Amino acid sequence: MKLIACNFDEHAAAILDIFNDAILNTTALYEYKSRTMETMKTWFATKEANRFPVIGAVDETGELMGFASWGSFRAFPANKYTVEHSVYVQKDHRGKGVSLALMNEIVFRAREAQLHTLIGGIDATNEVSIALHKKLGFTHAGTIRHAAFKFGRWLDLAFYQLILETPANPVDG
Repeated sequence: MKLIACNFDEHAAAILDIFNDAILNTTALYEYKSRTMETMKTWFATKEANRFPVIGAVDETGELMGFASWGSFRAFPANKYTVEHSVYVQKDHRGKGVSLALMNEIVFRAREAQLHTLIGGIDATNEVSIALHKKLGFTHAGTIRHAAFKFGRWLDLAFYQLILETPANPVDG
């Protein structure tokens, strides 16, 4: 497995497939309808404009096995040191360490970017993702009960956070 920087031209279709599988078959995304290539254009443009990474994990043939990124946690100036990350793995590659490799890279890059807090919003029934976050030192920061309704049931959204030692000298403004 190799970690790469993803871009629209080479990876949008594979990322779109991964997103849509998560939307249609899991509670990892609280959405009902498949995304389109048009939404991927906006998604990549937002990542690029804000200098948010899109990290891919590829196999020896170059197939995208999964990806990770982060975005704004809350779009207020004082939240500039906090991001909400996400990791998605293509269904045939789950359980192979892809998430762990991507999460380790997310944490590494967050330190490099002088961020302070990583937030993961995880469906409370997603025991695999919760276990991964705990393994990496994330702690439970709270759960919003009945945050969403999908697949005929209410879903609870659990938040896990990792507080980093960075930045060395945070500033207001």
